[in-house]
Amino acid sequence: MDRKEKVLRHINPQGQGIEIGPSLNPVATKKAGYKVHIIDHMSREQLIEKYKNHPIHIENIEEVDFIWKGESYSELTGKSKFYDWIIASHIIEHTPDLIGFLCDCDTILKDDGVVSLVVPDKRYCFDHYRPITGLAKVIDSHLHKDLIHTPGTAAEYYLNVVAKAGSIAWPSNSTGDYNLVHSLEDALHGMKLVLEDKTYLDVHAWCFVPHSFRLMIHDLFCLGYIPLQEIDFFPTQGCEFYITLGRKGKGINRSRLEMLDIIDSEVREGIS
Repeated sequence: MDRKEKVLRHINPQGQGIEIGPSLNPVATKKAGYKVHIIDHMSREQLIEKYKNHPIHIENIEEVDFIWKGESYSELTGKSKFYDWIIASHIIEHTPDLIGFLCDCDTILKDDGVVSLVVPDKRYCFDHYRPITGLAKVIDSHLHKDLIHTPGTAAEYYLNVVAKAGSIAWPSNSTGDYNLVHSLEDALHGMKLVLEDKTYLDVHAWCFVPHSFRLMIHDLFCLGYIPLQEIDFFPTQGCEFYITLGRKGKGINRSRLEMLDIIDSEVREGIS
């Protein structure tokens, strides 16, 4: 299956859906006949202005139905337990509160609804040298009710982000040298924006290899933090992997120790 088929594998094409932050690259488009509402941080006109100097196809930018300003999705849409599906591609790693994001999605989904996620594999993108995210930070950020990324997240991001052969994402067989993208001054400035101005920085808070994310979801469900379990999973293709979650999910089919062994192998594979 290609990328789109994996994302849409468990999407009901006749159902009502939400795509969160599709920006330049929506998956389930209105012009293709999907009954979809778009959530983004800007209007279509603002997105066109934002990307006017980039080599893009403006016609791909969807009309935005709901401009998100930080409110809950149920408040934003005026809906509760209404949607059949949600698509979020390269969104969850940006959220200051990962648990809150998934619970927020659940509030607007029907009980048999699904969340289809596309997540970057940190081995094959600019997060390459950053550590994989542990459970502690995710739970603590939720309990702290974080609305912006922490100063530590800003420092870790700016000090470690790399490009490989000039690209910020690459396939597993890519060759070339790594180069740091940002400077110490960038890290200090980012921390200052968070500490003094309480600014939301559009950076990756969370870094995963495929099975660390799968285990994270499993643990959060078992600990009672989220109501969603894994329905389906597709391993990394290019720089991203695919996972569908829902209340009807069955979860992972491996023991915790097996999952930890696989995570260890994935991390070592990324180092080699």
